[in-house]
Amino acid sequence: MKFLIDTECWLWWFLEPERLNKKAADLIASRDHAIYLSAGSSWEISIKCRLRKLVLPEEPARYVPSRLHQEGMLSLPIEHVHALRVYSLPNHHRDPFDRMLIAQAQCESLPILTADRQFKQYDVKILWASRRFG
Repeated sequence: MKFLIDTECWLWWFLEPERLNKKAADLIASRDHAIYLSAGSSWEISIKCRLRKLVLPEEPARYVPSRLHQEGMLSLPIEHVHALRVYSLPNHHRDPFDRMLIAQAQCESLPILTADRQFKQYDVKILWASRRFG
C-alpha cells in the first residue's frame, strides 16, 4: 500500500505517537508501505517553527530529512498540477497546507492518513489515524 501522511500525523509519529490509533501506528511502522510526506508538510513545519507554534528537537532543515531517511519515507514534491488542482476543490477547508495535501492525494490517487475530520468532505480516501472516533 502507498499513502500520503498528513503533517499532523507525521509529527505525532515522532513526537506524540500515543495520539495515533493502533492501525495508523502499525501502517507507519510497517516497512511494507510506501509512505509519502508532501513538500507542503515541510513548508508548513518550517513556518510553524519560525512562528514558534511548533518546537522540534532540531531545526526543520535537519529534522525532517533525517526522520524521512530514518523511517524510509518518501518525499512528494509539489508539482504545478497539484497547485492548480487546489482551484477545483470545494471550500470546505481554509487551511492552504491541508488543501494542497488533498489536491496531491487526488492527483496521485493516494489515500491520506489523517486525523482531520474536514478531509472527509473531499473526494479522497481517508485512513483514520486518531484515537478519537472519526
